[in-house]
Amino acid sequence: MLSPAVLYYLIFHYGPMYGMQIAFKDYAIHLGFWGSPWVGLDNFKDFLTNFYFFRIIRNTILLSLYSLVFAFPAGIILALLLNEIRSSWFKKTVQTITYMPHFISLVVVVGIMFDFLARDGLVNNVLGAVFGTDPVAFMRESGWFRSLYIGSGIWQNIGWSSIIFLASIATINPALYEAAKIDGANRWRQTWHVTLPGMAPTIIILLILNIGQLMTVGNEKILLMYNPITYETADVIGTYTYRKGILETNYSYAAAVGMFNAVISFTLLIAANSLSRRMSETRLW
Repeated sequence: MLSPAVLYYLIFHYGPMYGMQIAFKDYAIHLGFWGSPWVGLDNFKDFLTNFYFFRIIRNTILLSLYSLVFAFPAGIILALLLNEIRSSWFKKTVQTITYMPHFISLVVVVGIMFDFLARDGLVNNVLGAVFGTDPVAFMRESGWFRSLYIGSGIWQNIGWSSIIFLASIATINPALYEAAKIDGANRWRQTWHVTLPGMAPTIIILLILNIGQLMTVGNEKILLMYNPITYETADVIGTYTYRKGILETNYSYAAAVGMFNAVISFTLLIAANSLSRRMSETRLW
C-alpha cells in the first residue's frame, strides 16, 4: 500500500534531482547532461550580480511577508469568530460562502479581477459614482499589485484555511472552558486563555511550513496578474526563472536560480524549526 507513494516521490521528486547538474554547466540540449561543458559556479555568479537581483529578491520577500502578516492570521481570526457563533444555520451559511472561492480556478479569479478593476469596470464605476474619483487602471499600476495579490488571496483562501483551525479548536477539552467560567472568565478571556493556547501547536506547525515557503510565492497567480508595467513590484524569483528557463531557453541559468531559491527555503525551514524547538515544545522534527 505504501509503494505507490514511495514510487511517486522517487520518480517525480528524487529522480529529477539528477538533472540539477545543469546548474553547474552550460547546458545544450544536443550535448545532453554529460556532454555539456562544466562552468562551475558561473551561473550563480551571473544571478547574484544581475541588475534585477535585488528587485526580485525584494519582491519575493515582501509578498511572502505580507502573506504571513495578513493572510495567515485571517484563517485564525475567521475560525475564532465561527467558533463563537451559536446559530447552526448561520454558521454553516458563513462557512459555505467563505469556502466557495477556494474552488474557483485561479484563471477565473484573475479574469474577474481584470473585469472588475478595469478603467470601465465595476469598482471604478462605483468609486466614480460615490466619490467622484477618476478611473484607475488598478491591474496596470505597480503600486496596487501587492495589495491586489494579497487581498484576492485572502478572499479566495480564508475559508479553506480556517478548516484546520476549526478542527484544532474542536479537540480542546470542554472542561477547560467550564473551569474558566467558574473562575469568572468572559468569552474574550476564554478565547485568550483557553482557545488560543489550544490552537497554538497547529498555528506553530503551519507557521513553520509557511516560513519554509517564504521564497516560494504563488508563481501561477503572479504570471496571470503581472505585465511588464508591474514588474517593479510583481516580478519574483519564480516568474524570473520562468522567463529565463522557458521563454529564453536558458536552462542552466534558470536551474541555478531555482537551486539558489531551494537552498534558501531549506535554510529558513531549518531555522524556523530550530527556533520553535527552543521557544516551545512544538516542532516538525
